[in-house]
Amino acid sequence: MNAPAVHISGLHKSYEDTKALCGVDLTIKDGQFYGLLGPNGAGKTTTIHILTGLVLKNEGITEIYGKDIVKDFRFTRSQIGIAHQELPIDWFFPLEKLLYFHAGYYGITQKKAKPRVEELLERLGLKDKRTSRLRQLSGGMKRRYQLAKALVHDPKILILDEPTAGIDVELRHELWDYLRELHQNGKTILLTTHYIEEAELLCEKVGIIDKGKIIKEGSPADLTRELGKAGINVHITGWNDELKNAFSDYSYTLEDNRLHFTVRDPEEVMASIIQILSNHGCQIHSVSTEKSSLEDVFLNLTGKGIN
Repeated sequence: MNAPAVHISGLHKSYEDTKALCGVDLTIKDGQFYGLLGPNGAGKTTTIHILTGLVLKNEGITEIYGKDIVKDFRFTRSQIGIAHQELPIDWFFPLEKLLYFHAGYYGITQKKAKPRVEELLERLGLKDKRTSRLRQLSGGMKRRYQLAKALVHDPKILILDEPTAGIDVELRHELWDYLRELHQNGKTILLTTHYIEEAELLCEKVGIIDKGKIIKEGSPADLTRELGKAGINVHITGWNDELKNAFSDYSYTLEDNRLHFTVRDPEEVMASIIQILSNHGCQIHSVSTEKSSLEDVFLNLTGKGIN
């Protein structure tokens, strides 16, 4: 059996009297797109920094492809590329040279790195900015550079810490398309984000972290089905008391000829509801659905917004 791309078990980290992580358990399969969601201060960035060697853990197991991140740090760090939330202060060199420097950290010569650097500059729309310094780039271009830097040594695992924070909608969608392409080509991706929509659209699996622990995991669809609340609204005429027995197994309210059903999956039960109403002689004027979202699940589990 192949080792997972990332395996974390019983991970603890404290900063003096502040507990940042309180037993994080997390496994990401090879090739999986995983989203780590949590409010500010929940432990997302600390977890990422421990995986990449920027922060030392207090205790716990942290492995990349079955190798310990401390004992086998050369191997594990070579497998990871990270696009940090904050930019490094590399203000004095052209963007292209910075990418060659970063490739060199992994033992890749400029000659060997050149095709990869050219590919990334082209693919991420940075070709015309190759001689620019970071301070000359817009916020969106700086985000593209961060992604290019993370990918320059062609790692198997890509870690993205708030990759689309503060950028315009058009660029966000461009980056989403590129991340989908990377995932389809086999990259394992670990994403932290404040955009619930981003996690719903991109991630196969998400983990919700709060107060230093993973409190729930699953696919966005499964979590929404299990923990969210959706609804069906039906405007009718012809309600009668017999329908109370017919709908005894449903949770609903009736007000001004408007029926509202609270359900897990509207599509699954809508046909049955319409059939019951029709069989009892009701006239149905309109039907609409309200779908629960991952944000609803997040609020229910943590009691707070993601921002």
